Amino acid sequence: MNPTESKQPQPGLTHLNQSGEAHMVDVTDKLVTEREARAEAFVAMAPDTLALILSGQHHKGDVFATARIAGIMAAKKTSDLIPLCHPLALTRVEVEIEPQAAQNRVHIRTLCKLSGKTGVEMEALTAASVAALTIYDMCKAVQKDMVIEQVRLVEKKGGKSGHFQLNAGAGENA
Repeated sequence: MNPTESKQPQPGLTHLNQSGEAHMVDVTDKLVTEREARAEAFVAMAPDTLALILSGQHHKGDVFATARIAGIMAAKKTSDLIPLCHPLALTRVEVEIEPQAAQNRVHIRTLCKLSGKTGVEMEALTAASVAALTIYDMCKAVQKDMVIEQVRLVEKKGGKSGHFQLNAGAGENA
């Protein structure tokens, strides 16, 4: 860092202390509220790869079932993967996987919920990311140029920052 640059944190960056150093946010005094987050990801692939998955003939087994379980497990392990995330007692994790044959891709949607002091956005995003990575891993022997894209938060509810929702229809038309 240049000595003339300020070490003051940027407004809104909660994971920086007064000295500009990374730290875990103290949530001790926050209220326990119901919190929910939804995320999505897409895996673009060749029509033959998608057809192989859908036929159930993939030599590694049920790709979507494995990806769904991987996403759920990842949500539960987010604090082990992302520095400064709080360990959370998730009460619900869902991973939905929908083939979109017309677009030669798979759409992954996740939902994470809890009653707690901090949000579940990172858990929902981690679930979507790891489900997508699992699909890639299981199919890479068939196709190495698959593309994981548009991993993003779709909606979050609860907490001090309130409700966020991605522009209506953006997830379906992406």
